[in-house]
Amino acid sequence: MTAKIKTIAPLTTTRFNNTLLVQLPCRLTVIEAVSFRKYFQTWLEDVSITQIILDFGQTTIIDSSGIGSLITNIKSAKAKKIHLTVWSVNPQVKLAFSLVGLDKILNVEPDTEAIIPTVSRKSQQRPPLTHASVRSPIKRAIDIVGAILGLGVTAVLFVPIAIAIKIDSPGPILFSQTRCGWMGRQFRIWKFRSMVTNAEVLKSTITNQASGAFFKNDNDPRITRVGRFLRKTSLDEFPQFWNILTGDMSLIGTRPPTPDELEQYDILNWQRFDVRPGLSGEWQVNGRSKIRNFEDVIKLDLRYQENWSLSYDFKLILKTFVVVFNKDSGAV
Repeated sequence: MTAKIKTIAPLTTTRFNNTLLVQLPCRLTVIEAVSFRKYFQTWLEDVSITQIILDFGQTTIIDSSGIGSLITNIKSAKAKKIHLTVWSVNPQVKLAFSLVGLDKILNVEPDTEAIIPTVSRKSQQRPPLTHASVRSPIKRAIDIVGAILGLGVTAVLFVPIAIAIKIDSPGPILFSQTRCGWMGRQFRIWKFRSMVTNAEVLKSTITNQASGAFFKNDNDPRITRVGRFLRKTSLDEFPQFWNILTGDMSLIGTRPPTPDELEQYDILNWQRFDVRPGLSGEWQVNGRSKIRNFEDVIKLDLRYQENWSLSYDFKLILKTFVVVFNKDSGAV
């Protein structure tokens, strides 16, 4: 049997009967990820293909966009009932998979490692390609100090806030929710509860005044009276200092979306996961209550990544204090 080989920049495919072997490029970042997503859809249109093998033997660099394209393609293959198998996962890619739980979802074929060795063992040990802010030990140190101070303030305010929440509305004091952070990894975010206890169930009955992959309603009836005050003053966010201390979040970063919002993402939108989500950031200090278009959120997130420096973080921290103490600010 003779295999038919063709190159679809930057991917090489080999066809054996009903199986398609796809050799991924050495980099699977935003440009390659968009191409990967595009051509994967064309392969799914071939009704004779029953199995697709993704060979990561050459791939040593992957970012959040690469992860996003892979997650999207996994769902598409599953919908078409096409069996998806993975070969030759290098340590760097394996680490990225484990961050988002793909190592438990993907069928990684054993004994296929290092089919095409391309890098030294030392370079294989580096973490997934990510933004400089995530690699900065100084930023992390600032986060830890800020989180400890913030948790101290939270401890002082906890009792009066807890009493107010309990008097106003029955239910727990704290609210937790699954969010997506760096590289799309899921974590549990914490807040003081500002809504009724069945808010998630009622969400589908509320009109979304925003366009795109996030939810906003200025007069959301699920918000309690105390909750509206907590949101106006941003006090509801204070428990997130714990998320910062554990490393799931940063003092300054991007807005962490919910998994259902992630379902609506294009591959390019995954670039926002190159940094850790933040307690504050460009979106929060630039009129978050007035922003209605998801693409505007993306632009702010990418602007933060482009402009990032330690001094830029301090600038946004100062802006955050100004916004919090502005009577017209706060989430609604």
